[in-house]
Amino acid sequence: MPKDLPISSYKAYIASQFQTQDDEFAVEQRLPFVTISRKAGAGGITIGEKLCEYLRQHDKNAKTCPWTVFDKNLVEQVIKDHNLPEKVARFMSEDKMNEVEDILEELFRIHPSKWTLVHKTTQTILHLAEMGHVILVGRGANVITRKLTYGFHVRLVGSISNRIEYMMEKFHLSEKQAIHVIKKRDQGRENYLKKYFGKDIDDPLLYDLVINTDHISCENAAQFIGEAVLNLAKTMPSQKIIHDTYSANLI
Repeated sequence: MPKDLPISSYKAYIASQFQTQDDEFAVEQRLPFVTISRKAGAGGITIGEKLCEYLRQHDKNAKTCPWTVFDKNLVEQVIKDHNLPEKVARFMSEDKMNEVEDILEELFRIHPSKWTLVHKTTQTILHLAEMGHVILVGRGANVITRKLTYGFHVRLVGSISNRIEYMMEKFHLSEKQAIHVIKKRDQGRENYLKKYFGKDIDDPLLYDLVINTDHISCENAAQFIGEAVLNLAKTMPSQKIIHDTYSANLI
């Protein structure tokens, strides 16, 4: 699987959702989805990619609806779904938190406030989860989808020393740069979940599985999660689902 997921990869995913035998109804098994919350440098991107590859190979339903990772490309999908200008993307990072800026942006209509962007992102996450066969990385996806019983929620953690080493190797950073990025991203993600959803990102009850990547490799973590997801899929009953176009469901 390619390291970078181009827009064509998730366009193909969306298109596969409409390949049903009936234009209005279809009887099919509800498709599972995965959310990944991660400490910076705990291997979230790598594990997400490897998990996607594993599920594409081992999930029999992946032939008609391929598993797809939504990480950085989730921002592009939100912009597409809600007809937002592309420049809005730089305001959608989990790391950026400033309530004063939110108020000023809303007052002066500079661009949609972060509250508005979070709301639109939440809508897109919910619709992707409802369609299934997606791996949603970050942005409170585990909290947003917590009432959907066909999701599997994972938290990736690791020691600061190992995460620094990972960031240095993965992104070719100096040790000082890696420490700075880790602190900024961890704090930003913690604040994001607390501010917009009122949850503690480190609460283990928000997850079905917490993996310490100090002791479990990215390959083994992906396989472990993949096996759990496939077992979950076996317990899901078939049900009648109304198929509509993806964009028509969005507010």
